[in-house]
Amino acid sequence: MYTATDFNHLKGMPGFSETLLNNHFTLYQGYIKNTNKLFETLDALSKAGKSDTPEFAELQRRFGFEWNGMRLHELYFGNLGGDGLLAPAVKLEKKLAEAWGSREAWEKDFRAVGSLRGVGWAVLYQDPVSGALFNCWINLHESGHLAGCNPLLVMDVWEHAFMIDYGLKRADYIDAFFKNIDWAACEKRLK
Repeated sequence: MYTATDFNHLKGMPGFSETLLNNHFTLYQGYIKNTNKLFETLDALSKAGKSDTPEFAELQRRFGFEWNGMRLHELYFGNLGGDGLLAPAVKLEKKLAEAWGSREAWEKDFRAVGSLRGVGWAVLYQDPVSGALFNCWINLHESGHLAGCNPLLVMDVWEHAFMIDYGLKRADYIDAFFKNIDWAACEKRLK
């Protein structure tokens, strides 16, 4: 069974109110609760020989949504709490410049992905086979992921991530997000 990681150290982060973070942490805990409940229910259905039922099929499909909701939030909160500064000498800075021509060009692209209409996630992925980097839009947690790729930086762009503090001003939220990136956490994810 999975338990929630404590991200309370993020409280007081500039641009993120305590109300927004508390609501977001509660939502994250709901994904954990639902992941655990689905795991138990699917296991019981399987053991009862009911893995060919519509109930099992729908719950199995839902499992990916809840699991990825849990894990994406852990990655998102895990890459926050920094000062937003990426040192030019780090490996990730060099990889971003190689892939996009400059870190600034990468950031412009990532911000564009995060500004797409709709709910979802903006994720900087690394392909562990080629080392290539990609900025991607992820829809409803479970769709749009690059199979086998490693998420380096995750930004939640569902409304719950910003509307309490920013209303419809997603660009202002993205600015606050960038000011709080913990690049050391992202660097550790780099393969």
